[in-house]
Amino acid sequence: QGTRDHTPAQAALRDRLLSTVVSCFKRHGAAAIDTPVLELRETLLGKYGEESKLIYELQDQGGELLALRYDLTVPFARYLAMNKITNMKRYHVAKVYRRDNPATTRGRYREFYQCDFDIAGQFDPMIPDAECLKIVHEILSDLQLGDFVIKVNDRRILNGVFAVCGVPESEFIPACSTVDKLDKMPWEEVRSEMVGEKGLSPEAADRIGEYVQLHGGLDVIEQLLQDPKLSQNKVAKEGLGDMKLLFEYLSLFGITGKISFDLSLARGLDYYTGVIFEAVLLQQENEHVEEPVSVGSVAGGGRYDGLVGMFDPKGRKVPCVGVSIGIERIFSILEQRLEASGEKLRTTETQVLVATPQKHMLAARLKLISELWDAGIKAEMLYKKDPKLLKQLQYCEDTGIPLAAIVGEQELADRVVKLRDVATRKEVRV
Repeated sequence: QGTRDHTPAQAALRDRLLSTVVSCFKRHGAAAIDTPVLELRETLLGKYGEESKLIYELQDQGGELLALRYDLTVPFARYLAMNKITNMKRYHVAKVYRRDNPATTRGRYREFYQCDFDIAGQFDPMIPDAECLKIVHEILSDLQLGDFVIKVNDRRILNGVFAVCGVPESEFIPACSTVDKLDKMPWEEVRSEMVGEKGLSPEAADRIGEYVQLHGGLDVIEQLLQDPKLSQNKVAKEGLGDMKLLFEYLSLFGITGKISFDLSLARGLDYYTGVIFEAVLLQQENEHVEEPVSVGSVAGGGRYDGLVGMFDPKGRKVPCVGVSIGIERIFSILEQRLEASGEKLRTTETQVLVATPQKHMLAARLKLISELWDAGIKAEMLYKKDPKLLKQLQYCEDTGIPLAAIVGEQELADRVVKLRDVATRKEVRV
C-alpha cells in the first residue's frame, strides 16, 4: 500500500541517519516541537496548489472534517498563529501522509518521515535564509552521499519573469508549477503544457523559455540586473538584489561551490514567497548495482512569509524560512550502499552479554545483569536456565555484541568476573 515495514537493520540505519540530521539542527540552536497528525481539513486545503489532491481527507467525525497532515510546514504555521509566537527556531521530525501513487524504488511513499528546520521571525534580509542553505550543505556533507548541488531561485524573480513575458497575474501559480517540471522533462514538453493546458500564448512561453533555462552563479544575477525588461520590474529587482546578498553570505560560509542560481527551479507549493531552494544528488552510480537509484531532490525549502497570517484572526504575519530534508530518499541510497558493500549493521546497542559456563548459575547471571543495568550499561543474557557457553558466545558473534561477562563457580569463589573480548578472544579478570 505504498508504506513499508522496517527490519531491525533498516530501523537501525534510519536511526543513525536521523541522529546525524537532528544533531545538525541542534548545533544551530533549534528547539524540537511536535504537532498532531490530524489537522482540520480547512487548515490544509488551499495551501499546496495542485498537490492538494494528495491530501488524505477523513470522513466527517461528528461535525468535524479532518485530514492527515501533508507536510510539517502548514501545521507549524498554524501552531505559531494559535500560540501568538512571533519568533522561533525549531525542528520537527515526524511522519506525513500523501495519497500519492507510490514509487517505492524512488523513495516515494504514502507515509514517510520528514525532517524540518525553520526560522520564524522578523530579521534582516537573507541571514536566516543563508543559514538554512548552510544546514543543507552540512547535512549532505556529513552523510557523505557523494556530489550534490543546491539549486536556488526566488519566487519574486520568477513572478517578475512571468510579468515581463506577458503572463497574467492569475496564471503565475499554474505557470510556476509547470516550470517546476523542467528537471523531469525537456523544455519542449514544458512549453507545450504551458500553451496547451495552461493557456499561455506561444510567444509568452518562448520568452519564458529564454529566462528559465539560465543557471550559474553571481554572473547570472548580474546579467539579469542589467536585463532591460527585468530590471524595470520592481518585484524581480527586489528578488535579484536579495539573491546577490544571499550569495555574499554563502561565500562567507564558504559553500558557493555547491550552490547554483537556477531560474528553472519553481517548487510546486503555493505558499512560497521569496527564496526557494532544492538539493539534488549528482551521481548515484554504483559499481555493484545494475540499476542506479534515481532519487531526484533530497532536500528542499524556501521562504513563506504569508502562511502564518492565513491562520491568524487578525492576519498578523510572521516571516518564516525553512528546509525539509528528504530522509526517505536518502535512506534508499544508504540502504542500497549497505547492501552493495555487504556490511552488517548492528541492530542493538548491547555492550555486554552476561554468560555462565556451568549449570545452575542463573541466579549469578540475574544478579550481575541487574547490577549492570542499574549502572546504565546495556546488557543482555540468554533466556535459558542452563545455556551452553559456546551458544552464548555464538550469540555475541551473530549480533555484534563486543564483550561477554562470564561468571562461573571459580569466578564466584574469587569474587571476580571474566571479561572476554568476543572478536579477539582475549580475557581479563575484573
